[in-house]
Amino acid sequence: MIRLSQAAVAAAVVVCLSGCASIFNGTTQPVAFSSAPQGAAMTITNRAGEPVHTGTTPSTVTLKRGAGYFKSEAYTVTMKKEGFADASQQVDSQVSGWYVANIMLGGLLGMLIVDPASGGMYTFPDTVKGTLAPTVAGVVGTSAAPVTVK
Repeated sequence: MIRLSQAAVAAAVVVCLSGCASIFNGTTQPVAFSSAPQGAAMTITNRAGEPVHTGTTPSTVTLKRGAGYFKSEAYTVTMKKEGFADASQQVDSQVSGWYVANIMLGGLLGMLIVDPASGGMYTFPDTVKGTLAPTVAGVVGTSAAPVTVK
């Protein structure tokens, strides 16, 4: 009787912990976007080239982590401001530590199905900051200014 209840508790723990990254990370993540100078027009597009957000900096945007089974979403943020060169940066994800926890905690279902399908296995940087360089009057064209991803 005691062994049966212990086995039931152990099975419940394994089931609850499968999909660790999806449970602890979720399928979306807020990312703070800022620029120097502030007030730059900002457009964020996903890997398919579709705009997912337009606004001005500073702004916090909730981004979807996954783009399909075992496929993380990737974004490009473009910042523009009158009198400054445009800045563009790729925002890529990394594999979350919670996804690795599936291995240690026996969450094979979470590791092979839940987290890869939901996108919960990926994480983005918490902040993205663009530095827009002033343009020189009379110079035609713009060059990409550096963008810092933290």
